[in-house]
Amino acid sequence: MAERTRMSTRRKEKKSVEAAEASKDVKKELKKEVGAPAEGATSVENGEAPPAEAADANGAAANGENEDLQLEQMEVPPFELITGDRIDPFLYKFQFKNVEYSSGRNKTILCYLVDSGSAVNGLLRGSLEDEHAGYHVEEAFFIQTLPDYDPARKYTVTWYVSSSPCSACAFKIAEILKARKTLKLSIFAARLFEWEEPEIQAGLKALHAAGCKLRVMKPLDFSYTWDTFVENEDEPLNLWEDCKDNYEYYQEKLADILQ
Repeated sequence: MAERTRMSTRRKEKKSVEAAEASKDVKKELKKEVGAPAEGATSVENGEAPPAEAADANGAAANGENEDLQLEQMEVPPFELITGDRIDPFLYKFQFKNVEYSSGRNKTILCYLVDSGSAVNGLLRGSLEDEHAGYHVEEAFFIQTLPDYDPARKYTVTWYVSSSPCSACAFKIAEILKARKTLKLSIFAARLFEWEEPEIQAGLKALHAAGCKLRVMKPLDFSYTWDTFVENEDEPLNLWEDCKDNYEYYQEKLADILQ
């Protein structure tokens, strides 16, 4: 308890520093194109972030339930869809930093790995970005990246997100998972979005109840995503000072919400 109190005090003292840093970083936000192609699909088995096991399901029943869930095909202009390319390193370091006070971080980045059990398609890898305007990246993933669903296949989907879903997206994802019985989703979030709000907590609980694996990103997850999704020019990621403490803080909050 004493250790937690000291940690809380340190966080309050750093609030103004983090806010000033965020304001400075936002002014420097880069708009350059990123175009370093991936050299090949990277295995998701990383020790700390393995994909969730796919479950068997009755194909006909899953197909029937999937027909009830209609995902409208639409244009999603607020999104930048990146498939196989890598994220700008400045953007990653700013958006994925697991600070408690996330001032200025008004963009969500979703890095994904999709294993559909197809030797032809292999492992699908990419990322989505949004500005929290219009449709969010979580919904865009199912509209643009994985619009088709075959109940005869088993899908293992892993997301690494800079922030956990809002309540609306959480409930939509939960409904999709209920309809797509052979799709298993794991979400690893750098930060928890407005976790104190009752509606956010209800959305996270709905995701958990629908079979989604929820976890806060560990320090090793940041190194993994840096190597897998970022245009890092072979430079290692130097983790920030409080990365581990902040992970433990957010993971404790998430555990309290899901218990």
